[in-house]
Parts: sequence; C-alpha cells; structure tokens
Amino acid sequence: MSGNIIQLNEQLIHNELKTIVKNSVEETLNALLDAEADKLVQAERYAREQTRKGYRAGHYERSFSTQAGDVTLKVPKLKGLTFESAIIQRYQRRECSVEEALVEMYLAGVAMRHVESITEILWGQKVSAGTISNLNQKCFAQIEEWRSRKLTEKYPYVFVDGIFLKSCWGGSFENASVLVAIGVTEDGYREVIGTAEGLKEDTESWKNFFVCLKSRGLDGIKLIIGDKNLGMVESIGEVFPNARYQRCTVHMYRNIFSVVPRKTVKEVAKMLKAIHAQENKAAAKEKAKSVISRLREMKLNKAADKLENGLEETLTYMDFPSEHWLRIRTNNVIERVNREIKKRRTRVIGTFPDGESALMLVCARLRYIASNDWGKKRYLNMKHLTDMLAEELYCEAKIS
Repeated sequence: MSGNIIQLNEQLIHNELKTIVKNSVEETLNALLDAEADKLVQAERYAREQTRKGYRAGHYERSFSTQAGDVTLKVPKLKGLTFESAIIQRYQRRECSVEEALVEMYLAGVAMRHVESITEILWGQKVSAGTISNLNQKCFAQIEEWRSRKLTEKYPYVFVDGIFLKSCWGGSFENASVLVAIGVTEDGYREVIGTAEGLKEDTESWKNFFVCLKSRGLDGIKLIIGDKNLGMVESIGEVFPNARYQRCTVHMYRNIFSVVPRKTVKEVAKMLKAIHAQENKAAAKEKAKSVISRLREMKLNKAADKLENGLEETLTYMDFPSEHWLRIRTNNVIERVNREIKKRRTRVIGTFPDGESALMLVCARLRYIASNDWGKKRYLNMKHLTDMLAEELYCEAKIS
C-alpha cells in the first residue's frame, strides 16, 4: 500500500515538473516573439516613436511541438510589415530537432508504428505516418544526391553483391535485388560507392551498374570481390578489363555443400579451409589436388568437380599482400551490411510497393551505417599494397 502511495506521489511530482517546464518554454518563446516584433517595428508596444516602421495588430495563436510538449504561441500580427520569425519559421509546427529525430528513428530501422508510439511518449503527441512520410521525402532527395555523387578517390579493392527483397511488380510479388558496391580507399577506409536496382541480377543489370560507377569516377581498381554470378563476372571483364576478380570463398564452400550429404559437411569444410590456409598459391593448389582426390574417394564426385572447376578464381587474393588475405578473400564486409539492412529495415517493411522505394530505403540504411563508426574505422593498412605494387614496377623496369 505504502509502495503504491510513493509511486503515486512520484508520478504527481513528475507531472508537476513537466508542467512547470512546459509553461517556462511557452513563456520564453512568446517573450522572444514579442522582442522580435519590437525589433521589426523599431518601437516598443504603445510607444510613439518617429522611427516606428509599423504597428501591432494583435496576435494569433498556433500550436508548436517542443521536447517539453505542445505549447501555444502568440504570434504577433503587424500592420505595414510582414512578421517573419527567425526563431520559428513560418508554418513550422515542430522544432528542427524533433524533425531530425523522427527521420533518424526511421532510418535507424524503427518501424513506422513504433515511431508514432515513441513520439507520443516523448512529446505527448502522436506524429502521423503522413508527417513522417513527408519528412522522408526531403531525406530521400538528399539520399539521391549522395547516391549519384562523384567518386573522387581511387578504390583498389571493391566488394560487390546484391541484396534480394520482396517487391511488387505489375500487381504480382516477386524477388528483386538492389546491387551494392563498397570500396576500400587508398587510405584503407570503407565507403559505400554505389547502389542500383538489379531486377534479376542479370548481365544487363550488372553492366549498367558498373558503367554508372565508372561514369561517376570509379578508378584505380585492382581487385573486385563478389559471388560467382556469371552476369557480374562477364561485366567486370568488359567494363573494368584491368581489374582482377576474386570469388568469395565462403560462397564457393556453400555451393559445394549443396551437393554434399549433411553428415559429411563438417569434414568437407575442414578440407576446404585447409586449402585457403596455405602460405602461398602454389601450396594451395597442391593441397587442393589432394582434397579433390579425397572427395572422389568419398564418392563425392560432384563436389570434386565444383572444387576443381572453381578453385583458381578463389585464389586470386593470394597475389595480393598476405596482410590483406583474411579480408579480401570473402565478401563478408558487404554480407554483414546486407544482413543489417534485412534485419533493421526490410524485415520491418516486408514487401515494397515498387523497386524505387526499396532502393531508397536500402540507400538510407547504407548511408546511416556508413556515417557512423563503420565508415570511420580503418579497414586495411594499404601501405602493404602500395609497397607490393612499387616492387612489381621496379622489377618490370629492371627486366626491360
């Protein structure tokens, strides 16, 4: 009983403090508006001054949402002048901080219905889905500008992949993809350098994507890391002929596991990992020969064929600095981001009404991720690559 009384008293005190803060904010804002009006008129209320520019004509009331709650503003009306407040912009119904918070919550992956509930708890007023949608349209304009920006740096390593989403096409629901490219700069930092609608991840989609990246200034590519998608591999050779291709080793493992009995997957996984744990490419190829022989002895001929046919493209990373091997032999850098997008944004929404809305929301999430610690942490020490390339140039010059 006493506990309930204490809680009730605490609630009453909390409500009283909230009311005091709200009233204080309201009085302060109205005083500032009056001061602005006096400055514009160049005379205080009822004062007879020769410098007077206009006259007061009462005021009108309007609601304004603040972090302390809804307050009533008494906006001055003037004769002979237009009252423009520097404190509260015309027709603005919320503080900028509130608007930014709404967009931030939405882009951080908070569902629309949760945003409405949160705003009601924080500001005592539920913000409608329409209001949030209008704010997001402004945000999406900035996202489109970011998506099409010029690429001014060089990116020796580029990771590419597609994220599959449910989308509505012509009245039917189908799988669509958003193509994503993440580059590593010459300073070793990751950057989201491109996104585009991928439809079915076909050759035409990948080619258009790479051509767009190139037209925006993508240059200096030494290695492109991605899954074994024929359309993507063909397009790399056509658009970036000097770039080399590294097939994600994890994707190759999964492809091999698809033809391996479940009971032997762990054993096969150890064998495959042993290939990519070798100290150089020659040793890896020798190890692969023994693994292929062992797979055939285990009557896993399909798995042996897949390994034999796809081995070379999974060993490209070994021609680059060994200090980078762990991070450039797989597509994990972009896989993690894709999982984050699905977890935080696309699973909340479910099915997108069209490809553009899916693209915009994926871009919003990518931009949000890249602007935080992810994009500010050095991913690789690129001095190792610079030294290796310089040594190769020196050797070529010496031979010629």
